[in-house]
Amino acid sequence: MKQTQNFTEGKIFAPLIRFALPVLLALFLQTMYGAVDLLVVGQFGTSADVSAVSTGSLVMQTVTVVITSLAMGLTVLVGRKIGEGFKEEAGRIIGSGIWLFAILALALSVVMVFAAPALAEVMHAPVEAFDKTVSYIVICSAGTVFIVAYNLVGSIFRGIGDSTMPLVTVAIACVLNIIGDLVLVAGFHMGTAGAAIATVFAQAVSVVLSLAIIRRKELPFSFSRADIQPKADHIRQLLFLGVPIALQELLVSISFLAITAIVNGLGLTASAGVGVAEKLCGFIMLVPSAYMQSMSAFVAQNMGAGKPERARKALLCGIASSLAVGAVMAFFTFFHGDLLSGLFARDAAVIAASAEYLKAYAIDTLLTAFLFCFIGYFNGTGATIFVMLQGIIGAFGVRLPVSWFVSRQTWATLFHIGLATPASSLVQIILCGVYFVITLPRERGNRLN
Repeated sequence: MKQTQNFTEGKIFAPLIRFALPVLLALFLQTMYGAVDLLVVGQFGTSADVSAVSTGSLVMQTVTVVITSLAMGLTVLVGRKIGEGFKEEAGRIIGSGIWLFAILALALSVVMVFAAPALAEVMHAPVEAFDKTVSYIVICSAGTVFIVAYNLVGSIFRGIGDSTMPLVTVAIACVLNIIGDLVLVAGFHMGTAGAAIATVFAQAVSVVLSLAIIRRKELPFSFSRADIQPKADHIRQLLFLGVPIALQELLVSISFLAITAIVNGLGLTASAGVGVAEKLCGFIMLVPSAYMQSMSAFVAQNMGAGKPERARKALLCGIASSLAVGAVMAFFTFFHGDLLSGLFARDAAVIAASAEYLKAYAIDTLLTAFLFCFIGYFNGTGATIFVMLQGIIGAFGVRLPVSWFVSRQTWATLFHIGLATPASSLVQIILCGVYFVITLPRERGNRLN
């Protein structure tokens, strides 16, 4: 039975929610996948281990974000072809995408392994945690090919309207990572290295099992190994859509890495505290993140079918429901951040530092309800260059300079430094709103032609 969805007819809100729920659960498990390392290390390791895993995982998260963002071009393009009714071409596009990402995976694996010491240096990893940070990055980088593989699977199936298969893929990885962490970190006390080994092992087994499951699935088009070959036109379109998104996300991630480097300079406690807060942020932002991915697929199909009004209605539905959840998360995060932080750390000073930083993220949960839905909408319409530009402006025009300036003030706390993030989100929302109004009358159905 095919589990793909046609978003171009019928109701809007209910299908969008049904599609977003598996995406939300997959993101939750994906976040757990990364957070379990820190959670287990926080309970069975030292503050140096916590700092190393938090800094190293941020570096690896940047790699993952770039891969996921580049793969968004595949999601949008496949969704567009499904909406236009060219399903067989969608299959050939997927073949070109697999070839492209295989080359990318090999290149990233080599580069990241050799760049690990330099990356730890750039991140200002505390002296006590420097060697552990390098070890984490090296071990995880060896598994880059698996990171690419299971993110590629997710992007393909979201494009054809199936959000269940990406959920299965990440669920396998999450369960295996939890088992690996408990065995290697809690059981054998391997600390940072154990967490990294568990991560790579989980990714590898997840990919193998997921491919076995996919072989039994029915696709809306024929697909074989013969389709896995580079087609210049397909690769051009994938890069046209994906590169701006990936570049934007890379630069945004660099801005967050730079903030982490600034905080690392404040000492081990601040470094570990912000590392814990960043992991919690992944959970706090789950709903708007799920809408951002779901909106792209929903909008892409409707733009392909020449129904931009349905795409705009989906945007409004996404903002309204995301904002309702964001209000609850903002309250809990602002007033009870210490309870959340206590899940990832035992040191009272680290918990207090994390809770202080989380107050700024509490404000951002309200703003991302608007921002992430806008980004998903514009990605789906093919306006990825605008998405890139607004992201760069937010990161380097607001977030990074504000955090750097505030960190140099004697009165500054981690909360004050963290306020650079909602300030950036506010500016980006204004840019998105203006662009939305300007382009409202336009039909974008031929953007990719």
